[in-house]
Amino acid sequence: MSVLEKKTSQGAIALEEKYGAHNYHPLPVVLSRGEGVFVWDVEGKKYYDFLSAYSAVNQGHCHPKIVGALVGQAQTLTLTSRAFYNDMLGKYEKYVTETFGYDKLLPMNTGAEAVETALKICRKWAYEKKGIHDNEAQIIVCNNNFHGRTTSIVSFSSDPVARKHFGPFTPGFLKIDYDNLEALETVLEHNKNVAGFLVEPIQGEAGVYVPSEGYLKKAKALCERYNVLFIADEVQTGIARTGRLLATCGNCNCADKHCSGTPEVKADILILGKALSGGAYPVSAVLANDDIMEVIKPGNHGSTFGGNPIAAAVGMAALEVVKEEGLAQNAFELGEIFREELNKYIAGCNIVNAVRGRGLLNAILINDTEESSTAWDICMTLKENGLLAKPTHGNIIRFAPPLVIDKEQLLDCVSIIIKTLKQFDQ
Repeated sequence: MSVLEKKTSQGAIALEEKYGAHNYHPLPVVLSRGEGVFVWDVEGKKYYDFLSAYSAVNQGHCHPKIVGALVGQAQTLTLTSRAFYNDMLGKYEKYVTETFGYDKLLPMNTGAEAVETALKICRKWAYEKKGIHDNEAQIIVCNNNFHGRTTSIVSFSSDPVARKHFGPFTPGFLKIDYDNLEALETVLEHNKNVAGFLVEPIQGEAGVYVPSEGYLKKAKALCERYNVLFIADEVQTGIARTGRLLATCGNCNCADKHCSGTPEVKADILILGKALSGGAYPVSAVLANDDIMEVIKPGNHGSTFGGNPIAAAVGMAALEVVKEEGLAQNAFELGEIFREELNKYIAGCNIVNAVRGRGLLNAILINDTEESSTAWDICMTLKENGLLAKPTHGNIIRFAPPLVIDKEQLLDCVSIIIKTLKQFDQ
């Protein structure tokens, strides 16, 4: 490779700036390799990854079993569309539905696609099963939600940046405050056209807001009372991230790698994505039982790539890794240590107000305004100190390492975080 062809971070960033749409504001680091909990930039500097591609890489970067499944299937059959059967999809559907305890799976590619799919299923169920009049179904959502950025999804977003100049918006959504059972019951009691309640078990993009104990279980009970579908968006919180196979598992035994995955709060419609592929390939899924999923008929919904053989092979391998390596249990145990160690420092500092989270989905609240650059500056310094993380909502930093991290590595990362915070403490 000549000197002119040699890769540099500056050159790679310049290419994206010139030729790419500016719909992201990345941290200025250019990654070229990943393995386990580590990534390397093009100059060869090594970092701990504490974002995990927004929890898509729960199984660690380039996990050999997942990569092996991808490569092996890619050399055999990649895509048939759904015009024909393929020999992998049925196996995948059986494996995933048995893992999570549902009758049927509808395969898609991305989290946003899966959310859109769930909304369509919910509406069709409302008209054909609940008896709501056509075009009158409404779905309850929560303020400060994040379910993606498609037109329908931003229609019920609270984020002005996601919404501004993208209207007119899709009707049929009612917004209430998150973690507010009284607000949920009020809407359910006074609106007979409610078809579903779409909720994140933990609001990740909003800053890792964990609801009150029992909120999800009581919300599900309210939905049952009013014949409304409880729709859990576990795209970010699912697949062991929060110390359970699903965040809706509550206090069941999902920290045990032999857990069946049957949750304490079982959603009527479950939405999965991100780590369903271990970050190796776009894979998402919507799961429901027959009485709900049967409303979808040929021609109602689909995707050329949804359910392709590579996705099926990768999805099975990704879930096998979670079970075989006890990643839910590891996330549960190390998450406890992470919050305990950071709380020791926070008790005597001024720069951080709190740490919150569950499992290895955590965030720290910086003692500054959302408009300040403090959280960004801290993340820039974390980068210099060998750890990659990203702010959300201006003054919150989310920490979500791959779940294959071990205790020694976690404590090393805690040291890096505390060392960095001390540089900003007054």
